[in-house]
Amino acid sequence: MVKATKAEKKIAYDAKLCQLIDEFTQILVVAADNVGSTQLQNIRKGLRGDSVVLMGKNTMMKRSVKIHAENTGNTGILNLMPLLQGNVGLIFTKGDLKEVSEEVAKYKVGAPARVGLVAPIDVVVQPGNTGLDPSQTSFFQVLNIPTKINKGTVEIITPVELIKQGDKVGSSEAALLAKLGIRPFSYGLVVQSVYDNGSVFSPEVLDLTEDDLVQKFAAGISMVTSLALAISFPTLAAAPHMFINAYKNALAICIATEYTFPQAEKVKEYLKDPSKFAVAVAAVSADAGGGASAGAAKVEEKKEVVEESDEEDYGGFDMFGDE
Repeated sequence: MVKATKAEKKIAYDAKLCQLIDEFTQILVVAADNVGSTQLQNIRKGLRGDSVVLMGKNTMMKRSVKIHAENTGNTGILNLMPLLQGNVGLIFTKGDLKEVSEEVAKYKVGAPARVGLVAPIDVVVQPGNTGLDPSQTSFFQVLNIPTKINKGTVEIITPVELIKQGDKVGSSEAALLAKLGIRPFSYGLVVQSVYDNGSVFSPEVLDLTEDDLVQKFAAGISMVTSLALAISFPTLAAAPHMFINAYKNALAICIATEYTFPQAEKVKEYLKDPSKFAVAVAAVSADAGGGASAGAAKVEEKKEVVEESDEEDYGGFDMFGDE
């Protein structure tokens, strides 16, 4: 079989990328730092069916995207170009974006701390027996880790933050973690951005639930209502508050003057004779209490009826037949 030249490989890659852009409208832009070929192959197998993983050089992807947009008039795909930075790949999918993102997150592999690697997380060594012989205490002394000798082995006394997030792993830290058999980091494809039919948004949007959307919608309505009330601009959300405020203003004028209208007369009566208000409150409380008492009486009456029916069924004998 004749080996393809570089030019032929580029042409084939360009054709494949353009075909995927035409076929799929949803793309996940993923970071592929420290992801091995075997791990990537497992991800491809896991997504097989409704998703395709495509890796490649950023310059080739940008060139193909630009030419495809010029040839087809699909200018929305150009929003993908600023995202093609660093060690990234593309996952074309027809499935649910959240489900595909969760499936990708499953394929993470533990990795040792290599020298010079930037720590993605904090590394904390927990206290306990290390299983190392006392001759290995030099590693702990260099890193200022408090230890003691217990039953012929080195034991760490207190938790120690060995590496902070964002710091580079030193040779001593890497050697110690290797001796302890700790693989502190885990790597896999990480979703950085989401492209959906011309729109680009953060992957955090995929984690939003219906409750989150309702809460954000309610907060937006509250802000619109507050703004409308502040500038006296009528909106559907602010209209009830405007009517209530107008009623309060009209009621205040009626109380301060002799002018009145039907909706204000009862309030003016309560102000002239507060005892009427107390009577009205008592009547409402009595109605509420009476309803509860009636309900309790019905329950008690029903209970008595059930007990009487049980006695009639057994004819004065208990259910075991004893007199």
